Amino acid sequence: MTECCAPSALILPPQPDRLPLIREAFRLEWFTIGWMTVEAVVAIGAGVTVTAGSLVLLAFGLDSVIEMVSAGVLIWRLWVELRHGQVFSEHAERMASRIGGALLFILAAYVTAAAAWHLWRGSGEQFSWPGFIVALVAIPSMRWLAQRKIAIAEKIGSRALRADAIEAVTCGWLSFVVVATLAAQLFFGAWWIDGVGSLAIVWFLVKEGREAWSGQACEACCSEA
Repeated sequence: MTECCAPSALILPPQPDRLPLIREAFRLEWFTIGWMTVEAVVAIGAGVTVTAGSLVLLAFGLDSVIEMVSAGVLIWRLWVELRHGQVFSEHAERMASRIGGALLFILAAYVTAAAAWHLWRGSGEQFSWPGFIVALVAIPSMRWLAQRKIAIAEKIGSRALRADAIEAVTCGWLSFVVVATLAAQLFFGAWWIDGVGSLAIVWFLVKEGREAWSGQACEACCSEA
């Protein structure tokens, strides 16, 4: 299949057991939206308050918003297949991927600038229990979610679902960074912990943004076809 990344319709070979997998993926995406809503509200709420004001939490919450948008695109794509069968357009998927990549670049630039300002100012932020708990719960949740999405993506041949699963993997790593940063902040109280921890998140944001913008997931599937 030489034109697999073109924005034209893609017709997959029929599979008797495909419909239950599509429905499971549909449920997983709705779960993603529900959890990312909680994650975003708690993390951003803690990140912008005067008492907490954590850069890592704010970046974590904004990344959750981006993942909600991605899940919404996947719900549309899965709904089209449930309604119309194994024929769907990939143009919207590619455009949404590029938009998501651009948003991640903007977020990375913001985090870098804010972290530099906080480090230059020489003042840190306070610990947030709600942010810590939601990030801690997100680590196993995102691992399970990513594993299920990858398994289904391989069975139904969906590049979009696999890319969405990679975002869940990234969210798991971001959760780990948030937990480690807030824990170090709680136990050691070093003023620079939040700024340095937020800079650690930038690497993940740039990596995910580059892959989304360049469409590496699409190209990888093309090479395997």
